[in-house]
Amino acid sequence: MAEVVNLRRARKDRAKREKEAQAQENRSAFGRTKAERELTDAQKRLEAAKLDAHKREETP
Repeated sequence: MAEVVNLRRARKDRAKREKEAQAQENRSAFGRTKAERELTDAQKRLEAAKLDAHKREETP
Protein backbone atom coordinates (compact mmCIF):
# COMPACT_ATOMS: atom_id res chain seq x y z
CA MET A 1 0.00 0.00 0.00
CA ALA A 2 1.31 3.46 -0.92
CA GLU A 3 2.08 6.17 1.57
CA VAL A 4 -0.46 9.00 1.86
CA VAL A 5 1.03 12.32 0.72
CA ASN A 6 -0.34 15.74 1.53
CA LEU A 7 -0.12 17.52 -1.84
CA ARG A 8 -0.16 20.98 -0.29
CA ARG A 9 2.84 20.09 1.88
CA ALA A 10 4.62 18.51 -1.10
CA ARG A 11 4.16 21.69 -3.18
CA LYS A 12 5.44 23.84 -0.35
CA ASP A 13 8.47 21.59 0.15
CA ARG A 14 9.28 21.65 -3.57
CA ALA A 15 8.98 25.46 -3.66
CA LYS A 16 11.23 25.73 -0.63
CA ARG A 17 13.91 23.53 -2.27
CA GLU A 18 13.75 25.59 -5.49
CA LYS A 19 14.00 28.84 -3.55
CA GLU A 20 17.02 27.56 -1.62
CA ALA A 21 18.71 26.47 -4.85
CA GLN A 22 18.20 29.94 -6.32
CA ALA A 23 19.54 31.54 -3.14
CA GLN A 24 22.67 29.37 -3.37
CA GLU A 25 23.25 30.48 -6.96
CA ASN A 26 22.83 34.11 -5.96
CA ARG A 27 25.26 33.73 -3.06
CA SER A 28 27.91 32.33 -5.37
CA ALA A 29 27.33 35.00 -8.03
CA PHE A 30 26.88 38.11 -5.91
CA GLY A 31 28.52 37.27 -2.60
CA ARG A 32 32.04 38.16 -3.67
CA THR A 33 34.25 41.00 -2.56
CA LYS A 34 35.10 43.87 -4.87
CA ALA A 35 38.67 42.60 -5.21
CA GLU A 36 37.45 39.15 -6.30
CA ARG A 37 35.13 40.67 -8.91
CA GLU A 38 37.91 42.89 -10.28
CA LEU A 39 40.31 39.95 -10.42
CA THR A 40 37.81 37.86 -12.37
CA ASP A 41 37.13 40.73 -14.79
CA ALA A 42 40.86 41.27 -15.33
CA GLN A 43 41.37 37.57 -16.04
CA LYS A 44 38.54 37.60 -18.59
CA ARG A 45 40.01 40.65 -20.33
CA LEU A 46 43.46 39.02 -20.43
CA GLU A 47 42.07 35.80 -21.92
CA ALA A 48 40.15 37.77 -24.56
CA ALA A 49 43.30 39.75 -25.45
CA LYS A 50 45.32 36.53 -25.83
CA LEU A 51 42.66 35.05 -28.06
CA ASP A 52 42.52 38.18 -30.23
CA ALA A 53 46.30 38.20 -30.55
CA HIS A 54 46.22 34.73 -32.12
CA LYS A 55 43.65 35.53 -34.77
CA ARG A 56 44.75 35.34 -38.36
CA GLU A 57 43.97 38.14 -40.75
CA GLU A 58 42.12 37.21 -43.91
CA THR A 59 43.66 38.29 -47.20
CA PRO A 60 41.27 39.41 -49.94
